[in-house]
Amino acid sequence: MLTQREQEIVNRWNQFVAKMPPGIRSLRDGVENIAREMNANPPAIGAFHQGVELRSGLGADVAVPNGAGPFPVVVYLHGGGWVAGSLQSHCKLGMQFADAGYLTFNVDYRLAPENPFSAGFDDCVFAIKWAAENAPRWNGDGSRVAVGGDSAGGNLAAASLAALAGDPVASKLRAGLLLYGVYDFADAVRRAGAATPIEGMARAYLGAQYPAALDDPRVSPLRAVKPRALPPCFVICGDQDVLVDDSKLLADALKRADIQHELQIIEDMPHAFMQMNELSGCQRGLKLMFDFLARRMA
Repeated sequence: MLTQREQEIVNRWNQFVAKMPPGIRSLRDGVENIAREMNANPPAIGAFHQGVELRSGLGADVAVPNGAGPFPVVVYLHGGGWVAGSLQSHCKLGMQFADAGYLTFNVDYRLAPENPFSAGFDDCVFAIKWAAENAPRWNGDGSRVAVGGDSAGGNLAAASLAALAGDPVASKLRAGLLLYGVYDFADAVRRAGAATPIEGMARAYLGAQYPAALDDPRVSPLRAVKPRALPPCFVICGDQDVLVDDSKLLADALKRADIQHELQIIEDMPHAFMQMNELSGCQRGLKLMFDFLARRMA
């Protein structure tokens, strides 16, 4: 059961979601405003490099752990509905990975609707390969790479991992960290119905390719799940999240494909809870995630 303070935090988040600002600019501002509180009191880490250029138009913040390394690597893809979120909105989470000993690349992929699919997806695939190759610049071990993301970033992480299954970099990808993502976009839109936030995000993300591209496995990565398509995956969602069925469906698909995975459904937790550090469910989720990483990245 939530404490009074925890319930206040959840209620405030739910109010933000219920009154989602209309228009892309207002939505982006709203996400950044609420993220400022989530980013309070970040941990002390070895170094933090902002806006490292991966290629023209694509950058990442690099969070370096304390110590000499070589550090295992996390490539993190922020959430925000494919249209919002930023390096700033997920700064603390990236630093928490570094605090746990992982050289972390927080990727500033292109957002829709200015850059519809497949721009952001292509950025994420490139960033994963770039990080594996360039990790030694910060004492990282490019042979041990995990790819993670939350919400839209969870979708992009799963889709990118599946797309890289036949690439030489696949042997370096040790884990997927899939936080409350959309994994079957077509099914999620059908469940939510027309004129809902998820349907609006799908339209913005896919642009002129909506609705045909909903079935593209790069958009709905659950459709790409088959034996050896993904590394071992950590899948987590709150039981109060409207996307909880997506996580369960993905876990079922991973099981059928005989892909090692761990599904965690955290009681009383809403969407985005893994950034709400005052919640006991967030602390539990972080511990479970880092325990999973430690086992897979050793």
